[in-house]
Amino acid sequence: MRAKVSPEEWEARVNLAACYRLVAHYGMADMMANHISARVPGEGAAFLINPYGMMYEEITASSLVKVDADGKILAKPDYGDFDYGINRAGYVIHSAVHVAKHEIDCVIHTHTWAGMALSTLQCGLLPLTQTSMRFLRIGYHDYRGVVLDDAEKESLVADLGDNNALILRNHGLMTVGRTVAEAFNAIHRLELSCRSQLASMACNTPLVQVPQDVLDATYMNYQPQTRRPYGVMEWPALLRMLDRIDPTYAD
Repeated sequence: MRAKVSPEEWEARVNLAACYRLVAHYGMADMMANHISARVPGEGAAFLINPYGMMYEEITASSLVKVDADGKILAKPDYGDFDYGINRAGYVIHSAVHVAKHEIDCVIHTHTWAGMALSTLQCGLLPLTQTSMRFLRIGYHDYRGVVLDDAEKESLVADLGDNNALILRNHGLMTVGRTVAEAFNAIHRLELSCRSQLASMACNTPLVQVPQDVLDATYMNYQPQTRRPYGVMEWPALLRMLDRIDPTYAD
């Protein structure tokens, strides 16, 4: 596919394929379910997403499917005997964000055990650790069944609001970012927040509460206006790690 796309699209493909491999590496994949998408530079709301039928650890830059805002497939490679398409739920969730939020270039959705368990708790995500305080303001979206109906797009975007993370109740997690690196940083930290909360609650002992003014100050320390963008430092290192493990993501 490299010779068939712009240099900008190819870079987006490589970063997105790397993100799929990293999600698998860190134990956040659900076989071939779930989706990560990246906006195609210079092509409006068109975005890249995984072919439905491939595992995350198999994804390469060339294997990604390009679709438009209406779900029409614009480009995909020859998969041989497997004429892969895209998952309908993936299209609905991801197109909702890419169409409504032009500043967002990447959307990550997971079904991890910790994310799914946390999504069932009425209390939601609690600011129990420094890591989870980053998500002091996080959106919640009530479960309405498998996300197959375009009518749910508006409420998904509304519930996300200006946050970079959304808990899909009784379902899983979603993060967004201005870059693939930024969105991956968010899902990695959100997953850690979910795991640590569940571990703490399982101890069946009173939890230490942090004063609200400290919570607010810590949250602000994690915001873009007070620190460098997420992913700037760690993304090159993560790519180097992938290159050592299996560089085929960039094929």
